Amino acid sequence: MALGNIRTVNINEEMRGSYLDYAMSVIVARALPDARDGLKPVHRRILFAMYDMGLRPSTSYKKSARIVGEVLGKYHPHGDSAVYDAMARMAQSFSLRYMLVDGQGNFGSVDGDRPAAMRYTEARMASIADEMLADIGMDTVDFVDNYDGQQQEPVVLPGRLPNMLLNGASGIAVGMATNIPPHNLKELAAAIAYMIDHYDNVEEVTVDDLMQFVTGPDFPTGATIIATEEMKEAYATGRGRVFVRAKYEIEETDNTTQIVFTEIPYQVGKSTIIERIAVLVREGRIDGIRDLRDESDREGMRLVVELKRGAQPMKVTNQLFKYTQLQSTFGIQMLALVKGEPRTLSLKRSLQIYIDHRYEVIVRRSEYELGKLRNRAHILEGLIKALDNIDLVIRTIRSAPDTETARIQLMNRFDLSQTQANAILDMQLRRLAALEEQKLRGEYEEVQARIAYLEDLLGSPKKILALIRDDIEQIAEDYGDDRRTMIDYSISGEFNEADLIKEEGVIVTLTEQGYVKRVPASEYRAQRRGGKGVIGMTTRNQDALYDIFHCSSHDTLLFFSDKGKVYSERAYAIPESGRAARGVLMQSILAMEMDEHITTVLPVDSFEDKGYFVMATHFGRIKRVALSDFSGVRPSGLIAIRLDDDDTLGWVKRTHGDQHIIMSTTSGQAIRFHEDDVRVMGRGAGGVNAIKLLEDDAVVSMDVIEDDHTHIVVITENGFGKRTPIEEYPVQRRYGGGVRTLARNEKTGNVVAVRSISGEEDLMLITLHGSVIRSSLAQIRETSRNTQGVTVMNVASGDAIVGLAIIRDDEVEDDVEMADSVEVSESSDVGEVV
Repeated sequence: MALGNIRTVNINEEMRGSYLDYAMSVIVARALPDARDGLKPVHRRILFAMYDMGLRPSTSYKKSARIVGEVLGKYHPHGDSAVYDAMARMAQSFSLRYMLVDGQGNFGSVDGDRPAAMRYTEARMASIADEMLADIGMDTVDFVDNYDGQQQEPVVLPGRLPNMLLNGASGIAVGMATNIPPHNLKELAAAIAYMIDHYDNVEEVTVDDLMQFVTGPDFPTGATIIATEEMKEAYATGRGRVFVRAKYEIEETDNTTQIVFTEIPYQVGKSTIIERIAVLVREGRIDGIRDLRDESDREGMRLVVELKRGAQPMKVTNQLFKYTQLQSTFGIQMLALVKGEPRTLSLKRSLQIYIDHRYEVIVRRSEYELGKLRNRAHILEGLIKALDNIDLVIRTIRSAPDTETARIQLMNRFDLSQTQANAILDMQLRRLAALEEQKLRGEYEEVQARIAYLEDLLGSPKKILALIRDDIEQIAEDYGDDRRTMIDYSISGEFNEADLIKEEGVIVTLTEQGYVKRVPASEYRAQRRGGKGVIGMTTRNQDALYDIFHCSSHDTLLFFSDKGKVYSERAYAIPESGRAARGVLMQSILAMEMDEHITTVLPVDSFEDKGYFVMATHFGRIKRVALSDFSGVRPSGLIAIRLDDDDTLGWVKRTHGDQHIIMSTTSGQAIRFHEDDVRVMGRGAGGVNAIKLLEDDAVVSMDVIEDDHTHIVVITENGFGKRTPIEEYPVQRRYGGGVRTLARNEKTGNVVAVRSISGEEDLMLITLHGSVIRSSLAQIRETSRNTQGVTVMNVASGDAIVGLAIIRDDEVEDDVEMADSVEVSESSDVGEVV
């Protein structure tokens, strides 16, 4: 019994060869698009089958099942689901930037819903798809046999559209993958026109030149691209990534605040985002969300995230971008087939391939048309010659015994070709009319003119390029639209929490018991001198306000403790609270010891500037340290000043190196000296003496006099204040007794703050029980040093002023409407505005 031939093979070589054959089959025939028309075989076959079936944009729809059957039976011997899924994707507005299939029925949704079964949906070619197959019957592309040799299919489509970049492509082959983003038609047309205009020096065209027009991908789902150098690298090399963020708005209502997302990143399912947010809320990773609703309809997408009362919208948005696909990365891998081989293409190379392909198509179309026209001209020449000798032609035909003899006699007698003789024999009698003769001569002239045009076109590459330019500009005019995806150049591509925090003026307050909070500066309105203020903070258990200051929400805050240590945190990381709220305990933000207290908080916008920190203790020690020494504060804190056992750090101010320092005591003494009297020291130093203190006296305030400051403002605990010209405070040497700054008495109480001012700032005072007043310093009368001043705030019995902040007009946009006085109800420890 014959069992066939036995062949000895090496298993390693056989496996290697078989695998490579399979890999190349997947790469060439399935997974990667052709760089010329940007289509994979299945998409090309679908469009050609629809073209062959006559499913033009102006015709009626046909069942998708019929189209799929046509593709399967003639061109694509695979499963029907592969063909239908590919066709459905070309009909989805959220998948293709410019849809190639006009679908009717349910073709899926951005939520991840699958298309309805092919027996329920209908389709036809979209208008723009006609441009992909334009002139396909004019020998513009090569055709090959289909899988069974019974049909012919195109190797590539003529493609008037730059479809590879226009609609993009994605696919996974063996050992390689492609992920080409879609782009805007108008931008691509402008870039192609630019390359054609500079075709003589096309090698000198750079990616920067092209990115003047192609500013970035344009996704069908919109959203926002964060512009980074990686996007430029992707266009220059074919590999890179872009960051895509959802588009959102923050809507304020009477009862709540909600974040509304109207556009999401490309290829991200809305249902996936909703499920992820729900998981994050359930796990407690995002705690500011009260409700989540999908209000999307035919008008567009609307994903609503409703926030809890008091939640920070920007913080929640920040968390959503960080933990969900509302911010995603699109990895660009511009891999396509070039002459049957996979190649990674830059933006310039992709456009060059499109231009070269269109050049070849136009040349082949022109040669095809030229051949047809020459044949027609040849026939017209014979017909015109026959008309010129019509009587003799008729006699020759009538005298011939048969058609073949007539043909030969015509060819010999009138010097005609066989084709011309056949045309004369086929000519109808009606063509002998005078009008018909005129039409023949007119047609001959038109054919000759067209032949001359085509011959000139084929002999001039620049004219062919100009025709390509005209074609793409006409297509852009017919089908082009505005960008859907916006490009943001203002923030970094890498996730940065500060990028999503609104930069605004804020007021930060700190209590003696270590509670801190952040409040927008706009919450405090300016009042007239002598008002009773508004509720500024809830105080319980005699917790008094210790410090209050104005800064930007993006500033770095340096927290200096009574033990001489310094900690660091961004201003926006301090939880935002209402004006009457108490805030949060400092230990929940900083890694402090339980018996450690923050005495000074200093905002810094940049550590790159030259400057110094001047520190002062309650017992009159002073020290100066370079600003740069605090640029890298550890989470556990750093030593800022070495203290004596019974001393504490009270104040830290920033200087530029040539300023005066003023220090004052509880009893009303003040000293002014130049900062150069205090040499620059290291962080671990203990400082030097600044002022001689009397018995039972202590330093109560330290400030730095700015160049534009003209006055010294003094505030006492019982609400008295005054402005005194700086000139009345003589410059002394460090460690003197100072001069009197206030006629202190029982009515005024002790001094609580001495600050230098320009006179155009606002004054913000807060009391032990939490009342706050903000008024203009210009309303405080100017007096000499040895006076008690005027009442700047009516302090209730048992209350006392404990805090002072100076706010510049250019730092905070004041409410120009002066508010009426308000008072604190004694029936509540929180207080009410009456």
